[in-house]
Amino acid sequence: METILIRYRVRPEDLAEHMVLLRAVHEELARTRPAGLRYVTLRLDDGRSFVDIAVGPELPGPLPGMESFRRFRVGLEGRCEERSSAGFTVAGSYGFEV
Repeated sequence: METILIRYRVRPEDLAEHMVLLRAVHEELARTRPAGLRYVTLRLDDGRSFVDIAVGPELPGPLPGMESFRRFRVGLEGRCEERSSAGFTVAGSYGFEV
């Protein structure tokens, strides 16, 4: 299993568009239910910062083939004030599989 964590903050003027695009990704995932992929997006308390965690056998897995994900990725760099991604190791967990 591979795991990736992506953290980013969206510009205030792009937040509404970003939310529409993000919702479409999660709706397509719910419809298509790609085997082995787990994907969660957390919206932080400032309302503009997000953390995505993807877990799957071979990432990015089916994401690049999804129409909604391709639309989400177009212009993402321009919508974000900052963005970073990293692998990570779980130091401790209870009831959460990564």
